[in-house]
Amino acid sequence: MAADYYQVVTTTDSQDEADRLAAAIVEQRLGACVHVFPITSVYRWEGGVARDQEWRLAIKTPAGRLADLKGYIEADHSYDVPMVIATEIVDGSEGYLSWVADETR
Repeated sequence: MAADYYQVVTTTDSQDEADRLAAAIVEQRLGACVHVFPITSVYRWEGGVARDQEWRLAIKTPAGRLADLKGYIEADHSYDVPMVIATEIVDGSEGYLSWVADETR
């Protein structure tokens, strides 16, 4: 059974890009809300271990907008391989999820 709502996570290497992506996602109604916060990422890339300051975007969206949101992030992101991970929202307040649906129509 597919979920009705998702939280989608991606990261960027600058606050400016995070803010730009977040605003565009909400303006285009691909997500109702985007939380943006700084993180430190440690990861393997091109044969070595890297450690970088990044900004994480946590986007709330209904299932019907998920493919468009993923496509937008992949097309408009500065990374060669942007992280896009969608996690099912298995429960939430009815009022909030209704708002997510309304804001992404």
